[in-house]
Amino acid sequence: MRKSFLDNLRCAVVLLVIVYHGFYLFNSVGVISNVDVQGIPALDVVEYVLYPWFMACLFAVAGIGSFYALQTRGGRAFLRERARRLLVPGVGGVFLLGWVSGWVTDQYADLFGAAGAVPLPVRYLVCCLAGIGPLWFLHQLFAACCVLLALRRLDKGDRFRALCGRAAALPGWTLAAGLVLPAWGAAQLLNTPLIEVYRNGFYIFWFLAGYCLFSHEEVQQRLAASAPVLCGAAAVGAVLYTARWFGQNYASQSCLRSFSTNLYAAVGVAAALAAAVRWFDRETRFTPWLRPRCFGFYVLDYPLKAVVAGLLCEHTPLPMVAVYPALLALEAALLPLLTALVRRIPVVRTLLLGDYAK
Repeated sequence: MRKSFLDNLRCAVVLLVIVYHGFYLFNSVGVISNVDVQGIPALDVVEYVLYPWFMACLFAVAGIGSFYALQTRGGRAFLRERARRLLVPGVGGVFLLGWVSGWVTDQYADLFGAAGAVPLPVRYLVCCLAGIGPLWFLHQLFAACCVLLALRRLDKGDRFRALCGRAAALPGWTLAAGLVLPAWGAAQLLNTPLIEVYRNGFYIFWFLAGYCLFSHEEVQQRLAASAPVLCGAAAVGAVLYTARWFGQNYASQSCLRSFSTNLYAAVGVAAALAAAVRWFDRETRFTPWLRPRCFGFYVLDYPLKAVVAGLLCEHTPLPMVAVYPALLALEAALLPLLTALVRRIPVVRTLLLGDYAK
């Protein structure tokens, strides 16, 4: 069952991820990236506006999509399909692409400088693990799908989802407000040390919120009715959140677990869903072209961007103020070409794109 607003929102968030990476690579606030180049601090504002909510929104969209998928297939078929779509490229991408970003990191951090002579296979594995990049989303999403199937086995009649559907009686802004405390609580749970992007509690919560709450059409319409209010609240939240945390590491546990971050995340996710249902539940000339390429763009964007960023910074005289637009322009030109190339290489296309290679 295709929903235009879901496809459009998914594609829009992926495009925001691509834009975000162009600023994140040069961040000035201590968030670890593969290119150790000092950027323009004022431009870090883009990262603060996007980071708290846009990946949470992508998990919520995946949760809604999982509800529709499970209407036409059983749990085992769903899991096999998700393994092909997520686990295959999530693992294959680490070993086929991860070394690229890891190699770029080594040019700046000298990963093996103190280790002496390191065998090539060991260097390759270390570079792969250092270059996982945005593939973490595929790992985290597959884990969320497994959690969902386990919960469905315990709740065979989907009674909890039916209970969540009663929230359709509430205005959209109330729905958003009701998500703040659960999101804040989930942000305290199951966070992995060192690799902070694996925020298991937080992201699984938003995936389940998509499945249990946002998949109800009545809830979607309630959100759509409140879209102007929610978008206004999200804009205010972006300003207040950025003013509160600007200059600090927005990926630190102290920031990610804070109430202000999760308040902004909840409003941001609700506003994005509301806007998509109200204004973007339709096909355009652009979406049929973008939709089948979107997954490839997500998987291939970061290693390509890391290489291009390194080349621009180390081998051109461009000042940083020109590096940002040059990087995004080159990415816009090269990413579709790279995606088209990968889709034409047997085996590689399956390992990198899974079912989305079709």
